[in-house]
Amino acid sequence: MSGVRLRLALDEEGLTLPATGRIAVIAPDAEFDLSMLPCDRVDVVQSFYPHHTAFSDLGYTCIPTLGGNYAACLICLPRSKQRARALIAQAEAATPDGLILVDGQKVSGIESVLREARGRVQILGTLSKAHGKLIWFKTPGDCFGDWAQPNAAQNKDGFHTVPGIFSADAIDPASALLAASLPQKMGRVVADMGAGWGYLSSQIFTRDSVEKVHLIEAEQMALDCARRNIADQRAEFHWADATTWAPAQTPDSVVMNPPFHIGRRGEPALGQAFIAASAAVLGPSGHLWMVANRHLPYEAALNNLFVKVEETSGSSKFKVLHAHRPMRRRR
Repeated sequence: MSGVRLRLALDEEGLTLPATGRIAVIAPDAEFDLSMLPCDRVDVVQSFYPHHTAFSDLGYTCIPTLGGNYAACLICLPRSKQRARALIAQAEAATPDGLILVDGQKVSGIESVLREARGRVQILGTLSKAHGKLIWFKTPGDCFGDWAQPNAAQNKDGFHTVPGIFSADAIDPASALLAASLPQKMGRVVADMGAGWGYLSSQIFTRDSVEKVHLIEAEQMALDCARRNIADQRAEFHWADATTWAPAQTPDSVVMNPPFHIGRRGEPALGQAFIAASAAVLGPSGHLWMVANRHLPYEAALNNLFVKVEETSGSSKFKVLHAHRPMRRRR
């Protein structure tokens, strides 16, 4: 379970947290153990909906973005280097004269962060354990200001994105393949499950007779970008887990390029959960249009849940799958 380095540093390495004031824990995943911290003083800063709700269910105060002043900030290092730097800059701004801790795995770049931080501040302590490291320091102010992340900027395709979200630099080629394969008639109501920053929805709106598109996205940073990219009044935005989302109206079609990684682990079960969720929300004559990496084993799940399944287009890397008429409702 994550959190082992923090516990050891508090128990054995002389790390002392401030006796008063609030403590921000930034971007922990749902498995991160915070039991060694005073729950009534902790704000969990988490923009990914499933992790956000997991900590909320445990009784923590959860907020999607960092705000206010803190006595200490613990940053759980993300995979994106730009995003990691931005979080450290945010923590510095929110923790005047306070303690900043950064916890991360080697594969997430914690060694690089340590090297760069040593050129800017005095490192008060480090602890290595479980293929990662915890470091802690204080800043006299504006030591990391140049790491701050600007507001959403346009990528090379003209869409607003921020570092750290899926396919921030350009349109994902699998999504482009799916968009080109969508039929002209998709029904009145369409759900874009795992909508990201809104590319697929922008293409759905070009189809005939669309009256409503539901954009369901678990990462609030991506959804905020989608709000900027999709100005159409027919759009409805949902910060939610697509695998548990329950619509007020039944969609005629679902479109998705489902994720299949949790952290760095490939998890086909996540895509299969998206498929099950689509079958649950669609009506008896509903359609699912999805794209996936060619090696992912989604056909069995589709055939178990839909009357008709076919591959409509593809490439050496990707396949576009169309499933029609869910066989049973799961909710």
